[in-house]
Amino acid sequence: MTHPPALTSALTRFLRRLGCGLAWAACALALAAPAQAAPLSAADEQAVRAAVQGQLAAFAADDAALAFSWAAPNVREALGTAAGFLAMVREAYPVVYRPASVAFLKPDNKDGQVFQRVQMVDAAGEAWLATYSLQRGGKGWLITGCVVVANKGRMA
Repeated sequence: MTHPPALTSALTRFLRRLGCGLAWAACALALAAPAQAAPLSAADEQAVRAAVQGQLAAFAADDAALAFSWAAPNVREALGTAAGFLAMVREAYPVVYRPASVAFLKPDNKDGQVFQRVQMVDAAGEAWLATYSLQRGGKGWLITGCVVVANKGRMA
C-alpha cells in the first residue's frame, strides 16, 4: 500500500521530530545526572560497538530487517515496520544511512544508560557526531535512539 507523498512527508517529519525529541530528552537526562554507574567491561564495550556497527552494516546493505533487529522495543513500537524504519533513517539521518567514514569513541555508562559516540563524515566531507543510546536486551545490546549533530570539533 502506498501513501500519498504529502502524507508520507508529513509522517516522516513527525517521526523525525518525535525520534529526535525522545533521543534528546534521554541524552539530556542521562548526561545531566551524576555518573555513578560502574564502567563497562571490555566485553560490553565491544558488544555495544558491535551493535552500532551491525546496524550501520545493515544500512549499507539496505537490509531493513537486519537494521531494525538492532532497534530496541521503543524504536520498533514508534516506527512499526522495518521498511518504515529504513525510510526514516534514509531521509532524516543520511550520514548514518551512508557514512563515508566512522570513528568510534569509548562508550559511556551513566546510571545504567549506555551511550556510544561515533564520529562520522558524510559523502560531502562534512563531519558529524552521532550519539547512540543503547540498552541491554535479551540477545545483547539494542539501540534506543540516535542524535546526530554537526561536529565542528576535531576528528579522531
